[in-house]
This record gives sequence, structure tokens and C-alpha cells, in this order.
Amino acid sequence: MKYRVTHTTAYAYSIPASLSQNEVFLTPRNTPNQNVLSSELRIVPTPQYMHRRVDYFGNTGHLFMVQHPHENLRITAISQVDTSPLPLPEKQKTLPWEQVVERLHTSALEQDVMACQYCFASPMIQLQDDVFQYAARSFVPGVPILEAALDIMQRIYADFEYDKDASTVDTSVSEVLGHRKGVCQDFAHLGISCLRSHGLAARYVSGYLETIPPQGQPKLVGADASHAWFAVYIPDHGWVDCDPTNNMVPNDTYVTVAWGRDYSDVAPAKGVVTGGGVHDLTVQVDVARLL
Repeated sequence: MKYRVTHTTAYAYSIPASLSQNEVFLTPRNTPNQNVLSSELRIVPTPQYMHRRVDYFGNTGHLFMVQHPHENLRITAISQVDTSPLPLPEKQKTLPWEQVVERLHTSALEQDVMACQYCFASPMIQLQDDVFQYAARSFVPGVPILEAALDIMQRIYADFEYDKDASTVDTSVSEVLGHRKGVCQDFAHLGISCLRSHGLAARYVSGYLETIPPQGQPKLVGADASHAWFAVYIPDHGWVDCDPTNNMVPNDTYVTVAWGRDYSDVAPAKGVVTGGGVHDLTVQVDVARLL
């Protein structure tokens, strides 16, 4: 599939801001099933300083600073990508999850060692007993790792209500577990916490869904907005994405932007502003299929 993704973030300040400094992760990344054909970033007013960097996880970020008074700030990322489906391993042929845990913590293979860093707590993922207990039903002895991960994905989809007013970017996993409500970020964090609490490697993935659903099917939750899901590491195969918001293994209708330990590593936009008073924030995303 070929897509044109337009992501616009706009701030309107009640009084002029004298300076704003931001970092954005809005550039899709090349992956085994995704090729970035083009990508550009448009910022109004024009920054006095902008720097492109590749972070530790391989994501492309842009740092910029507007150093003169401004009442509005508009950040637009426009990208074209070509996606293709990735084959899934057969569930029953993946290793039992206990063997995966042992391998992650003893293997000298580079891919296993690199995955192991996603086994631990991170700024927004705490390994807590309530999450361990919730996940335990999926981790009976001898269950293949992919079967357990897909079961976690399906259970979160069934047990939790999508409610955009139920949480903020700072809501903890325990709060989501208690309220049984949240958004894609919350469900991704919960899935990651379930897997890590049992010693497995899981990472946070940010991206988009196609905005126009297939003919005759309902629109997927998360369309026309940034989306998030989690990925689990499967030894001898690699990373497998799981979207608990929609109970789907992401396919070629998904566009991957960035991944990290949790949302704090790959927030689409974050920064500081001097002055500005109060501000209104609007975000618009359009994912259009190209013929």
C-alpha cells in the first residue's frame, strides 16, 4: 500500500510567546515492511534553529527553536510511505514463553541482547503485582510466546473500554487497569507491562492507521489520529506487532513512525515555551491511500 500521511500540530497562544523549543518524532521509519518514499517537515513561523537527529532507537527526530515573538505555532509533517504485510510465524512453532525469558537473559546473540533492554521498567512502565496477576491467565506453563502475546492483546480489547476522556498522557498503567478505560497509548502500555512483568521483551510503537476503512467495514478506532500499539520479541523471528485497541496484528494499513520503551521516548511533539499565556492545541491527521 502507498500512503500520504499529513500530521499537523497547531498551538494558539493567548499572548505572544517569546521563545519555544520543541522536539518532534513525526518522520516514519524504514522497516522490513515499510519504505519511506519522502518526508518533509514544515514549521510556521520559520525556526531560527533546527537539527535532525537519529536517536538511540533509530528513530528520526527534529529539534527546533523559534526565538522571536509568535502567537501561533504550526508543525506539519508530510510523508509518503509504501507498506507491505509481514508474514507471522505459526503460533505453535514459537518457543514456550518460559524458554524465551531464559534465552533473553542468557543469550549472547546480538538480536537477543538488543531485545533484552525492553524487558525492564521504564519511565511509564512499572512492573507491578496487579499487572502481573492480570496477565497470569495468559502465561500458563508451556504456552508458546506468540499465543500468549495474542491472548493478552485480545483480552485487553475485550476487557477495556475505549474512552478518550478517561486518561491523560500521564495516566499510569495501574490506573488504567483499575478503571478499565483508556486510549491506544494506555492499552499499549498495559500490554507492554503484562509482557515485561513476566520477563519478556516488549516495546512501544507509534504510528497511524489508514483513515478510510475497507468497503463495507467499520472505521477502525484510532483513525484520523496518532495511534500506538505494542510489539513483542519472538526469538528466531523478530518483533511482532499487536494492536490491543483494535484486536489486530498490524498489517499494511498501518504506518510505523517510531518505537521505544514507552510513550515518553517517542512522543510526537514535546517542548517548552517562554510566555504564551494559555494555549489551545489542535492535532489533525490524514492518512490517504495513493492510487
